[in-house]
Amino acid sequence: MKLPIGLLAAGLLAGCAGEKPTLVPALNPVDAHALIEQSLPRYVSDRTGWTADIYGAFTVLTVAPSRENVCAVVAVIEQESSFRTDPVIPGLAVIARKEINSRAERAHVPLLLVNGLLQLKSADGRSYGERIDAAKTEKNLSDAYEDLIASVPLGRTLFADKNPIRTRGPMQVNVNFAEQFSAAAPYPYPVTSSIADELFTRRGSVYFGTAHLLNYRAPYDQYLYRFADFNAGQYASRNAAFQNAAAIATGVPLIPDGALLPHEGDANKPGATEAALRTLGTRLKLSEGAIHSALAEGKTKSFEKTGLYQRVFSLADQMTGSELPRAMVPRIQLGGPKIKRKLTTDWYAHRVDDRFKRCLNPK
Repeated sequence: MKLPIGLLAAGLLAGCAGEKPTLVPALNPVDAHALIEQSLPRYVSDRTGWTADIYGAFTVLTVAPSRENVCAVVAVIEQESSFRTDPVIPGLAVIARKEINSRAERAHVPLLLVNGLLQLKSADGRSYGERIDAAKTEKNLSDAYEDLIASVPLGRTLFADKNPIRTRGPMQVNVNFAEQFSAAAPYPYPVTSSIADELFTRRGSVYFGTAHLLNYRAPYDQYLYRFADFNAGQYASRNAAFQNAAAIATGVPLIPDGALLPHEGDANKPGATEAALRTLGTRLKLSEGAIHSALAEGKTKSFEKTGLYQRVFSLADQMTGSELPRAMVPRIQLGGPKIKRKLTTDWYAHRVDDRFKRCLNPK
């Protein structure tokens, strides 16, 4: 697909921080490129390439290239990778070995068999173990995993046909998000291998990362909440505020983590938020099924239009005598093989927000 090069229309709404439309003066391509290039940190090499890919993402997604939107993307890239397309990760081989052993234990596969598997020769002539031990970047490791899963039945047993490298590229975009987004809005660039593999490219990661960060409407008056959502999932900050209101309305303590339903989403096995809200069913004039159906919309804009959302906030506002916040940074403890210290979504969001503010007001 050829990228459009016409002017971005004034008032493009996708990607604005707040709920209300804000008219943004149209920028011609020359001025938009200049704004992006000026917003990059001084240390960035290949400034022309980064500028082109960021501009391309904004143009295809019809996100207004305001200084705020540009700095938001720049801040996330700087936080995630310091503008390195395929960054070297210290100790990656050790992390990979621990992950393989952990998966083997969960699958009840003896380590003796796993060690034998890793001694087999892979497609490039090296053993799988040699390739994993030599991996310096996520792309190196992902290629080894893909070969292993495709070629060896035990590899599929360990990884269930799913490569464990799930966040990729300079914006560390989740594979599931990219695949779902590309199914709804065709990816604008030629795909060499797969959408998942495109995330290892600069243009692919920037495109999907920009979509995840800016290409949705949310009731936020600060970019801080978009940064939290980038870490926790779109609308997580809105949902955390709803959980806070639900806790006040029901009197049941809830952790505002932004996840309104358990991963399974089974109406017969309600999670903490749903169970608490069921105690208000009569007062809210909503059945258990209606409550579950509303919560199932928690990853969409439409949740705000449900009777559940509106009635819970109305009740909680009345009980407190003031309007409660409609956005809160979710309380989530971050985890994963690459995380070696205690980190939270709050830490992440404020770290990116600090970079965002420095971009807006460079010294």
